[in-house]
Amino acid sequence: MNTTISITPTDHPKPKPRDEELGFGHIFTDHMFLMDAVADQGWHNPRIVPYGPLTLDPSAAVFHYSQELFEGLKAYRSPRDTILLFRPDMNAARLNRSAARLCMPPVDEELFLTAIKTLVSLERGWVPRVPGTSLYIRPAMIATEAFLGVRPSQTYCFFIILSPVGAYYAEGFSPVKILVEDHYVRAVKGGMGAAKTGGNYAASLAAGEEAHRRGFSQVLWLDGVERKYIEEVGSMNIAFVIDDELVTPPLTGTILEGITRDTVLQLARDWGVGVAERPITISEVFTAARNGRLRETFGMGTAAVISPVSELSYQGQSVTINNGQVGPLAQRLFDEISAIQRGLKSDPHGWMVEVES
Repeated sequence: MNTTISITPTDHPKPKPRDEELGFGHIFTDHMFLMDAVADQGWHNPRIVPYGPLTLDPSAAVFHYSQELFEGLKAYRSPRDTILLFRPDMNAARLNRSAARLCMPPVDEELFLTAIKTLVSLERGWVPRVPGTSLYIRPAMIATEAFLGVRPSQTYCFFIILSPVGAYYAEGFSPVKILVEDHYVRAVKGGMGAAKTGGNYAASLAAGEEAHRRGFSQVLWLDGVERKYIEEVGSMNIAFVIDDELVTPPLTGTILEGITRDTVLQLARDWGVGVAERPITISEVFTAARNGRLRETFGMGTAAVISPVSELSYQGQSVTINNGQVGPLAQRLFDEISAIQRGLKSDPHGWMVEVES
């Protein structure tokens, strides 16, 4: 395909928000990237245009059969005023794994990165400067064919939008309370739990709303068969420090293959921390907590990076973790990853990609 990206600049640039006022996901930049595909013909017409609504037929397949996927990554401003991306190659690879599961066309991974870099470079003035802020990048793909019938769409739209953001949780880096869900399930083996598709998140909403009503920030999901093995939190992977070992559920097809998760495991191994990717039950976690062996619990994800957990509640019982305080490993991981992302520390693994101006 022709990889030349045409650019149509906006005639009406938006006022930029103050960094200190940023929340998450409510403000969008001046431009977006678009590209179209027809089955068996590939992608065409890559372009950057002013941010605005998409026009879709009411019978478009995305509305009726949920062929949709997305990714999430961030751009950071370094002290040298350069713009940095964190491990975007992993987002490209994961997007194509999701596409394969949903019978959607793959996106050339080099073009994926070029499109992001071109769009972010154009919008570099939207990348905030205050620590804890960033430019959130949302690539997505939807099925656009106008038809009613259960089969893969013949046409697709791939787009990228940008949003300057602050902290994902209102608590910031403060520890959060998590409710363990034992009624609803998120995914089962053979399903789409490992794909980054909207259906997985829609399935989590009822449980998440109930958790919020009860004063919890998130839901911790258990496996969909035995309802005892820990899987992931609604918006992030989960890890436990039991004795001196970092334990996290394995990638068996029911949880997202998190990029921050992979980063945490690599750093922990670099530091000589014992790491175990293995099945872990909620009863094991509660027993370890009562015996004083559960030292830390934290989530891992692009939005919050590291999210310490102060309390787990399950079937009417609760345990407090590390006296409700941020644990030393969670703090070290948050500081290290954040520093690498912002260009404040060396990048020994070559994770950062600079966006040229």
